[in-house]
Amino acid sequence: MCRWAAYLGEAVFLEDILTAPCHSLIAQSHCAQEAKSPTNGDGFGLAWYGDRPEPGHYRDILPAWSDSNLKSLCRQIKSGLFLAHVRASTGGATSRMNCHPFISGPWSFMHNGQIGGFEKIRRALENSLCDAVFDQREGTTDSELFFLLLIDEGLATDPQGAVSRATSRVLEASRRAGLEPALKLTAAFSDGQALHAVRYATDDHAPTLYTSVLRRGGRCIVSEPFDREGGDWQAIPPSSFVTMTRDGITIGPFAPAAAKLALVG
Repeated sequence: MCRWAAYLGEAVFLEDILTAPCHSLIAQSHCAQEAKSPTNGDGFGLAWYGDRPEPGHYRDILPAWSDSNLKSLCRQIKSGLFLAHVRASTGGATSRMNCHPFISGPWSFMHNGQIGGFEKIRRALENSLCDAVFDQREGTTDSELFFLLLIDEGLATDPQGAVSRATSRVLEASRRAGLEPALKLTAAFSDGQALHAVRYATDDHAPTLYTSVLRRGGRCIVSEPFDREGGDWQAIPPSSFVTMTRDGITIGPFAPAAAKLALVG
């Protein structure tokens, strides 16, 4: 499973969150403590927001711990909202197009988890997208396809509803393929204003998720804490949806929408 971290608050240097802490995301790329595998070396990516509506975007296939450009960027870039991800592939080649976060207009998205039986339902899910959204497909991962499902389900106007409906589409596609639905979904996404996250799984093992208010101000939401000694980390319960703004955070229940009668495919 992958590791990721997101921040919203007063502008800080990315290194304050991503490289400087003792158990930073860079450290987690080779020694994660709460993942199935401690190594997340199949690429990395950043999305950060500044003065323009669309985010800055940097991805590469090198392990995060060995990329000097990443450390330099984190030392120089200052942002009040950013997402960062280190990848442990569960499917899809190690390529730049398959590295998170994924971008569409002002939206950025990253994911820890997987769609079980993806190769058997991939075509049906891709065929269910409208042409304009399908044309945005660049890579081959289940994560990117889930992001496109969110867009197709109205992410721009109803973030939580879009996740609920997209989740339902995945579960229904699995059932139609004769599979027991198996989805692990711990994801974060933003439009540059609010930061949203979801923690959900069809079993009892949703990938971990934590949030904390930092001493310097601002709030993080992460796969695993990067400073266990100095941070007051709150575990996000399974089947939860999180919305974070500069005014505060809300954590509420999450469930898939009622299944539609038909899935194009």
